[in-house]
Amino acid sequence: MPTQQERKALTHARIVKTAARAIRRSGYQGVGVADIMKEAGLTHGGFYAHFESRNALLVEAAEAASAQSAGSLHKAAQQAGPQGAMDAILDLYLGDAHVAATERGCPVAALGSEMGRQAPEVRAAATHGIENMAALLASYLPPDHKHAAFGTMSCMLGALVLARAVDDARLSAAIRASARDFIRTTR
Repeated sequence: MPTQQERKALTHARIVKTAARAIRRSGYQGVGVADIMKEAGLTHGGFYAHFESRNALLVEAAEAASAQSAGSLHKAAQQAGPQGAMDAILDLYLGDAHVAATERGCPVAALGSEMGRQAPEVRAAATHGIENMAALLASYLPPDHKHAAFGTMSCMLGALVLARAVDDARLSAAIRASARDFIRTTR
């Protein structure tokens, strides 16, 4: 039987996980504390037992979303091995499943245009996630191409955003294929 402190930690983690999904799905302004607590199966009144403010929750949600996204890419790269790591990252990031999974996917692709308007602490969490993503990509690029991590990430992000924006599945696939080909030719 978990202790009260363990139950609180589990509840806290459930709220953060729910918030990470909700903000990617609906945007920072598209979801409130009451919505997140309800989705987590909790009452709004319990929120302040876990967080000082909405921004404190957004910071943790941003960190969790970034860690989840990076973890998925790292796992795919590890499974592919050194020679196929970057291709595995591109295939996962630019794949059909990621295009369809906004609430479980890359938080920068889902929230990038909103991040600049957030409170400094939320922006700092987003910045940290972006830096971690670039470091992850750099670790799978050849030594003489590590400087291209931000360019690679920018191309991947842009392709994902465009692929989600269009209403034509063939065009979405073409955008992502073009980005894959471009990245492959630059490394």
